[in-house]
Amino acid sequence: MIAERLLVDAAATEALGARLVGLLSVHRGGVIHLCGPLGAGKTTLARGLLRALGVVGPIRSPTYTLIEPYEINGVEVIHLDLYRLAEAEELFGLGLDDYPPERCWWLVEWPERGSGYLPSATLTINLERLSAGRRARLEGQATLIAACDFDRE
Repeated sequence: MIAERLLVDAAATEALGARLVGLLSVHRGGVIHLCGPLGAGKTTLARGLLRALGVVGPIRSPTYTLIEPYEINGVEVIHLDLYRLAEAEELFGLGLDDYPPERCWWLVEWPERGSGYLPSATLTINLERLSAGRRARLEGQATLIAACDFDRE
């Protein structure tokens, strides 16, 4: 299933991220690919999800560390930013075996940089900049998108 939403500003992008918490309650783990060009709102969306889970304090983009793990209320989430990978094989040095997607959620920015080495996406979110705001396109099983309550205004 594909669902689209226009996001007028960063707050709307964070709100969409917060709605993904519904997905995390349906499955114990999985992989969410966050796609789009620089400045499209990938980190903002991830921040919205993490805030909705209960993370307090700064939520940094893992641009330089590549991975930021979180454990909140029994939910494990790792936030990956693969923008700086020179080669996809570099994923092997990140310790991802400690976070199997069967029990941990992966938020992956720039998943195309890890192509061939990442698990397949449970949900893919493509973010596109528009002249006024952004467009988010969610692709996944209808039950997963419904769990996000994506169509609720």
